[in-house]
Amino acid sequence: MIAGLNLAKQSKQAASAVAQKRFAHDLIVSPKTGRTIIRTGGGGRSSSNGHVITVFGCTGFLGRYLINRLAREGAHIIVPYRDEDDMRHLKVMGDLGKIVPMEIHLRNKDSLEAAIRHSDTVYNLLGRDYETKNFSFSDVHVEAAGVLAELAQKHEVDRFIQMSALNADIDSPSKFLSTKAEGENLVRSIIPSATIVRPSAMYGQEDRFLARLAMSRGLSVRINGGITKVRPVNVSDVATAMHKMLDGHNTVGETFELVGNQEYTYKELMNFIKETTNLDIGDINVPKPVASLLAKVMNVLPWQTLGADEVERMMIDDKLTGAKTFDDLEIDPTSLEVTGIQYLRRFRTNLYNDEPLKKGVVNKKKVFHTSYL
Repeated sequence: MIAGLNLAKQSKQAASAVAQKRFAHDLIVSPKTGRTIIRTGGGGRSSSNGHVITVFGCTGFLGRYLINRLAREGAHIIVPYRDEDDMRHLKVMGDLGKIVPMEIHLRNKDSLEAAIRHSDTVYNLLGRDYETKNFSFSDVHVEAAGVLAELAQKHEVDRFIQMSALNADIDSPSKFLSTKAEGENLVRSIIPSATIVRPSAMYGQEDRFLARLAMSRGLSVRINGGITKVRPVNVSDVATAMHKMLDGHNTVGETFELVGNQEYTYKELMNFIKETTNLDIGDINVPKPVASLLAKVMNVLPWQTLGADEVERMMIDDKLTGAKTFDDLEIDPTSLEVTGIQYLRRFRTNLYNDEPLKKGVVNKKKVFHTSYL
């Protein structure tokens, strides 16, 4: 009897000894609502960072990278979706019960509110590269952003992070960019503390940037003579930056322009793709009116093609406006010259698949180094 009591006492003492201690750095107090967010556990996906986060647009290109980073810290993540098949790959990124799928429709306000009401942070990654018969640029970039901001304000969401685009401008000839700017202004008028993120063209494994250039064989990149300047950014760097904004109080109410560390023309990018893939890509220049007409004709096809507004965007140089950048988040963006081959190797034929990248000068100032291969 006494031995049993001693054993029980020792077990209780052992359990007490391993009980987690709480420290000041485990507590986060929201500057907006005063809400206290408490971290528990030793870190990792099976612990909790105290956040409940809704990520609209999570089934898109950037969404999987952002959710992967959030889930690694044990956040509870609401995954709004329209098609169940589009979000299945997200469910395994978090621990059991941490990824919560919720079916929504942009024109069903109740479904949007249900996805927000329990969250302390909302990421709005919703966006369209082209218009469809169901949703225009304005529907997605302006009206939907405004509704989400209103609902977030109603439920006192601590952080609202709005995805926009580099070169967003009300007066832009591109409807995509003008509606992105309208969306920014609307969100800021409703939530002044919202963080606006303007990335340049993003590249990665499932992108519509490098992959399109590699498959285009000259058609899309020779618009405007291939002299349009771009600063492509790795999607992983953008996801890392947006992850840092979760608890970064210095990002509240700020605008960030996230671009790569090097500027290229489309012609220079095409030369790099040629060297990387060993594809004989043509140098045909297509005048803008002809390219726009072809894009409109191709849009009747049942699969996604180059849109007329995308042709317009390929005429606009990437420009920074003085907003905050990766430097303010202490992030050093990766180089396309180093990482590009990871995403372009699949376009090689079996004859060249395992060959190293050949050294080549893109122009007098830029050389693509291959010492990493």
